[in-house]
Amino acid sequence: MENKAIKTGGCLCGAVRYEIDGPLRDIISCHCGQCQKTSGHYFAATATPKENFHLVKDDGLKWYSSSDWGERGFCAECGSTLFWRLKDESHQSILAGSLDGETGLKTSHHIYVADKKDYYEITDGVPQYDTYPEELKNG
Repeated sequence: MENKAIKTGGCLCGAVRYEIDGPLRDIISCHCGQCQKTSGHYFAATATPKENFHLVKDDGLKWYSSSDWGERGFCAECGSTLFWRLKDESHQSILAGSLDGETGLKTSHHIYVADKKDYYEITDGVPQYDTYPEELKNG
């Protein structure tokens, strides 16, 4: 976890707004099929402990149970994909594009690259994993 300044973010229309008062993990890019279907590409997400995550406005927030173990948060008003979380996890994942302004974060890992689409290459030199590596769990 890095970058301890208060961060803010939200959806395109403003019906969902949040604050993060604590550290943010660097970006993990997920290339799994669910992330592709939800976003139209791949997810680039940071995370923070749930106690540091605060919804300021949740008028449009809806949660979709995408599996027995995970759920995805989005704005029902404008369609912005915002969050992902394990149902029993202590961290909240936040799509990096929903953060306001500069993030100070960098991409640290690519996961589920075995599922990535054929129309792009990953050439940034960041570690790549075919699945979700054990070393990245719990944060």
